[in-house]
Amino acid sequence: MAHDVRFIMIGGFLGAGKTTALIETAKRLAERGKRVGLITNDQAEDLVDTGLARAQQLSVEEIPGGCFCCRFNDLVGAADRILAQQPDVLLGEPVGSCTDISATVFQPLKDLYGDWFRMAPFSVLVDPARARKLLLRTEDTTLPENVAYLFRKQLEEADRILLNKTDLLSAEALAALVGELEARFPDTPVCPVSFKEGTGVGEWLDLVLTEDRAGERLLDIDYERYADAEAVLGWLNATLVLRAETPFDSRQLATQMLGDLQSELKSRDAEIAHVKLLVATGSGTLVANVVALEGAPTFSGDELEPEEHAVLTLNARVHLAPSELRALVEKCTARIAASGNVEAGIRNMQCFSPSPPNPTHRYDHVVQQKAA
Repeated sequence: MAHDVRFIMIGGFLGAGKTTALIETAKRLAERGKRVGLITNDQAEDLVDTGLARAQQLSVEEIPGGCFCCRFNDLVGAADRILAQQPDVLLGEPVGSCTDISATVFQPLKDLYGDWFRMAPFSVLVDPARARKLLLRTEDTTLPENVAYLFRKQLEEADRILLNKTDLLSAEALAALVGELEARFPDTPVCPVSFKEGTGVGEWLDLVLTEDRAGERLLDIDYERYADAEAVLGWLNATLVLRAETPFDSRQLATQMLGDLQSELKSRDAEIAHVKLLVATGSGTLVANVVALEGAPTFSGDELEPEEHAVLTLNARVHLAPSELRALVEKCTARIAASGNVEAGIRNMQCFSPSPPNPTHRYDHVVQQKAA
């Protein structure tokens, strides 16, 4: 099987903006006349990113139940199914708490499936606020040191560090943060971008479509610390169904639920790694993101008309025991039903802490791309 397909993988910690990056990348590739496929990845099913990609009419496969490294054969199977549709570019989004991707995903793909596609440089997104907390330590965080360790390791293995959300930074703050990243990772190019505004995206895309040096850095990593960093987070995926006899404002109810959840978490000093909510109605889809205990959710997507039915897909990664996180989501869902004439029910819910990573493959050397 020979395919001249470019495989672009975008990593980064929870809340770094990977979903926005992937959707924007897919749009820009389509504008260039490219056919695009997408593989999403999560520890559980019912992923917001998959629902959003399908709403954008993308060819998408979801790998639940573990990281790409632990579900490597599923990753290959998903790629095979998408390749049957003859895409020009394949996009991949590893789990936001995953690292050591170069050794466990890039090298085996280059070695075993190098005739299927050509790997693009591994781009790792960085959220400025998260960098200040977990890398620079200039802002307080309740996340343990092993989470900061995982965050640093994600950046260490990047071929390109993409400093995202630059639209939120002043020129002075941007220059200072770029300087800090360059000082800590002197051999890795740092690219300021804003996938929301489009700044720097075209230049980055030109590079990853042509550069063949991919997965060039292998980590020296303590898997016990890595496993502990993932395990301290409660991981919840749920599908909520809202119904009423008269049309209701889905965005207003989504804002209410997220605000309630933030308040409950703040009272427990339970830091948010990322909370995402996809609202789907007959008039479109809307996505809300929360990456901190303070501040209102950010929304993107369609302007939803009042409807009598809505489906909410909730993904929450929080520094809280899974049982407590489940109870809080159930409590916030019940409040929606109690606040008006809307019936609110949980169709399904998975809540747990991730198991220790157990990669299918782990290479101790860099594999060179096969000749085109």
